[in-house]
Amino acid sequence: MRELLARLLLTDGQFEVVGVACDGEEAAELTRRLRPDVITMDIHMPRLDGVAATQRIMAETPTPIVVVAASVRTREVDLAFEALQAGAVTVVNKPPGPNDPNHGKAVADLLNTVRLMSAVKVVRQRRITTAGAGTVHAPLPPNAQAVEAASPLAIAIAASTGGPQAIQMVLQALGNDLRVPVLVVQHIGQGFAAGMAAWLATTCPQVVKLAEQGEMPAGGTVYLAPEDCHLLVTHRGSLALSKAPPRGSFRPSADVLFESASDFYGARVVGVILTGMGDDGVAGLQLLRSAGALTIAQDEATSVVYGMPRAAADAGVAGEVLPLSAIGPRLRLLLGMSGA
Repeated sequence: MRELLARLLLTDGQFEVVGVACDGEEAAELTRRLRPDVITMDIHMPRLDGVAATQRIMAETPTPIVVVAASVRTREVDLAFEALQAGAVTVVNKPPGPNDPNHGKAVADLLNTVRLMSAVKVVRQRRITTAGAGTVHAPLPPNAQAVEAASPLAIAIAASTGGPQAIQMVLQALGNDLRVPVLVVQHIGQGFAAGMAAWLATTCPQVVKLAEQGEMPAGGTVYLAPEDCHLLVTHRGSLALSKAPPRGSFRPSADVLFESASDFYGARVVGVILTGMGDDGVAGLQLLRSAGALTIAQDEATSVVYGMPRAAADAGVAGEVLPLSAIGPRLRLLLGMSGA
């Protein structure tokens, strides 16, 4: 796999492979000496595995790390999310062999991800801890008092690159006394949605599961959109999964979730956009804001990639722009809950 990745990167013509490591110890040493723009990291390695190597690199020589894992192996997926928690920026599937019909797309996705992640700025201390809770970087919307008077009935969250770690932090801050459902759209590679739900379920105080067709959302439960399915709220308030065409190349799409949440909940839902590339969710936040709902975007300083939140802020559809550490406490305040 190491030789395959090096060959794929070299033959693409846009990369220079400056080093190849046989294990995590060597990976950390080469990173410190060679200072690469981006690292592809396997999970299972001798001496120091991918999780421990990520922790060491992020402590010694912060560098964007793309975890390359096999989504068909449960333990490998679990370790991939541990590596994300340790500071890796994203995870992608190991490409199948050249004879596999999905080989070309998997290779293209991997190369594109590595290219994009090479521009991400990472820091020694995780960005999610750099800003204090309660800091508001944008004025409240004109209807803020009305929003707070009518407690939200649901929270809708969308994220892309860096999202698993950000969603985890928000859910942990929301606490185990959450009384409303949380609906989540996360852009993630094929095969990793179920692993993300399982990882969040073991690290967050709420019940976390993949959403199912027709179920009624329950308070204190987090519903994650399954891979390759839009997640919607129907006119009866139940959840629906759709294979409708992608929106802006995304399925699941944040816009689809936000628009349906606006139709059912009106002002009594909070729309949240976290770190990620692109502008998915901006049109949906516009509908939510027009309906009187509070909308929140993560700020630049705490975003792994300030794409989706920036698009929301620039379009004027984010009622508040907050550091990641402040979003959970802000949601608890909106819900009338005591400090976590």
